[in-house]
Amino acid sequence: MSHTTEAWVLYAGTSDAPERAELVREAFTFDDISSEEVLVKPLYGCWEGNMGHALDRRPVDICKQRGEDKLVFGNAGVVEILDVGSDVTTVRPGDKAILFCNGEWDRFGYPKRIFGYDCPNTIGMLARKTKLHQKQVIRIPESSEHDLARWAAFSLRYVTAWSNWRLAWGMLRMQLNENELPSPVVWGWGGGVSLAELHLAHLNGCRAFQVSSRPDRQERARELGITPIDRKDFAALAYDEKRYKSDPEYKAKYRESEKRFLQLVEELTGGQGVNIFLDYVGSPVIRATLKAMARQGVLATAGWKEGMHLWFMRAIECIDRHQHVHTHYARYPEGVQAVNFAAANDWLPTVDDRIYTFDEIPECAADYDAGKFTYFPVFQVNES
Repeated sequence: MSHTTEAWVLYAGTSDAPERAELVREAFTFDDISSEEVLVKPLYGCWEGNMGHALDRRPVDICKQRGEDKLVFGNAGVVEILDVGSDVTTVRPGDKAILFCNGEWDRFGYPKRIFGYDCPNTIGMLARKTKLHQKQVIRIPESSEHDLARWAAFSLRYVTAWSNWRLAWGMLRMQLNENELPSPVVWGWGGGVSLAELHLAHLNGCRAFQVSSRPDRQERARELGITPIDRKDFAALAYDEKRYKSDPEYKAKYRESEKRFLQLVEELTGGQGVNIFLDYVGSPVIRATLKAMARQGVLATAGWKEGMHLWFMRAIECIDRHQHVHTHYARYPEGVQAVNFAAANDWLPTVDDRIYTFDEIPECAADYDAGKFTYFPVFQVNES
C-alpha cells in the first residue's frame, strides 16, 4: 500500500553552479508505514534557515547529497497522528505532537542527520501527509493550552536550545558552584535559538543579554526579561582576517567597534566578563566573543550561521579555562524534557501575527529571505 499526497517539492539542480530553486506543487507518493512508524498530517510548520539553504542549494544541493531527484523538506512543525504501526508506543491516533527532527541517530541517540533536510527518504512538513518514526514525534501534553502554531515554532529551535543549554549550564556549574557564582552572566548574538537559551538563562536566575540590531527583536527580548544590546553601536564588528591584515581603514574601524563592544561588556559585567556566551554566528564575531568571556567561561553553539571555520589561541583558552560546547539538535529524552518543561513554564516562542497558508508557501520563503519576520514565521498545512 502507498499514500499519495499534495506537497511542495524541491528538484535537484541541473548545473554545478548553485541556482536558486523554485518549489513545485505536485502529487507526492510514499510507501505505507512500518511497524515502528506513524502516518501523520502536518498541521503547522515553521520556516527555518536551513529551508532557505535548501532553496539556495548552499552549502550543498541536498537532493544530490541525499541521492534523490526530488524531495520534500521542512523540519519544524506540529502534526496530528492518523495511524500507527503495531509496535508504536509513543503516540496514539488523534494525538497532537511536535516533529522531533532527529532523522538518523547514533547508538546513543544523538543526531547524525536531520529529518526533512539532509536525511535521505524523509518527507518534511511541506506535504499534506507524511510518515515518521515513533521517535520523531513527541506528544504535546493534554494540559497545554498553548497554540499549536507556537509548538510548531518550538519544535526545532527550542529543542536545540534545551540540549545546548543543559550542556553549557552543566559545564559552568562543574567549574563554579552556586555559592561561588550565584548569578551568572549570559550573552547571546541575535537569533531564535539564542533567544530561547537566554530565556532559559533568565528562568535559571542568570542575568541575560541579547545582542541584536533589530528593534523588534530587542523588544521581544525585553518582554522575556532579557536585556537587549543594540549591535548598531558597534556595527563594524565583523572580523575578516585578510582585510584586517591588508586594509588599514577596515582595521581601524573594526578595532574601534571591538573596543566599544568590550567596554560595554566590562561595564555591564562589573569587569568580570561573560560566564556563558551563546555564539551561533561564528567567524565574524568569534574574536570578540572570546575576549568578552570571563575566566572559567563557556562558549556554546549549535550552529554556524556566518562561518564554519574558527581560529583561537589554545594557550589562552587553556589558561582561562574556557570550555567550548558544540551540539547538534538533541536526543529523544531531551526533546521530551523540553516539551514538558515548556508546557509547565510557558517556555515557548511568540510567533509572528501572520500565519501563511499552504498556498502561500513560496511567499513565506521569499519573506523569510527578505527579513519580513521577527523570529518564527509559521505556515499552516492542514486544518486541525
